[in-house]
Amino acid sequence: MSGHSKWAQIKRQKGANDVKRGAAFTKLSKGITIAVLQGGGIGDPNQNFRLRLAVDAARGANMPKENIERAIERAMGKQGEQLEEVVYEGFGPSGVAIVVEAATDNKNRTSGDVQNIFNKNGGNMGQPGSVAYLFTQVGEIIVKKNSKNLDEIFMDAADAGAEDIEEEENDEVYIYTQPTVLGKVRDTLTEKGYTIVEAQTIRKPTMPAELSDEAAEKVLAFVEKLEALDDVQKVYTTLT
Repeated sequence: MSGHSKWAQIKRQKGANDVKRGAAFTKLSKGITIAVLQGGGIGDPNQNFRLRLAVDAARGANMPKENIERAIERAMGKQGEQLEEVVYEGFGPSGVAIVVEAATDNKNRTSGDVQNIFNKNGGNMGQPGSVAYLFTQVGEIIVKKNSKNLDEIFMDAADAGAEDIEEEENDEVYIYTQPTVLGKVRDTLTEKGYTIVEAQTIRKPTMPAELSDEAAEKVLAFVEKLEALDDVQKVYTTLT
């Protein structure tokens, strides 16, 4: 058990505010499309766990039900086939490792947009594999502590198949799993009465970088520019 990154918390809270303003609906629709494509064209969330996570994220952002249904229908049609998932790697301000996940129907356009932000904001694009090794893919489940203490949550999470937990200061706990058991752990915790704030697969840094507050703010500003691109789905950094 360990303390969660304050910068990750700040970034997530700001992202939640952006979602509330409706700025992420396009990204969420693309996330649904990619989930269908990666799930073998299966448009039923009950049979495609990645799609289930994408739909849950859309619901959490108050995306209308009809919008979600249209996104799934598009994903299963010709429009869905035009979209592909791409990953970019590089270094941001202060040499912090950056991984950008995007969904695009025009790879040249997206590559140029991402490259432009790196070039103009103190970053440096890298080759595939240049920083990916500094992250590991894990399942992340955020739950409310409510009346439970950390030891209770750890035991419940471990019994469900989780590997580690990290405590937040705002009555939330981050639970980490292998990606393959994310759904099982989430469902088990739900059955035990836990309030699930979010469940997703992420890239967790294996060698976190510690920076001064001033330097960290520059990294966050850099990340915000990347996340403002319509095609960008997620941005990961090694900032701790």
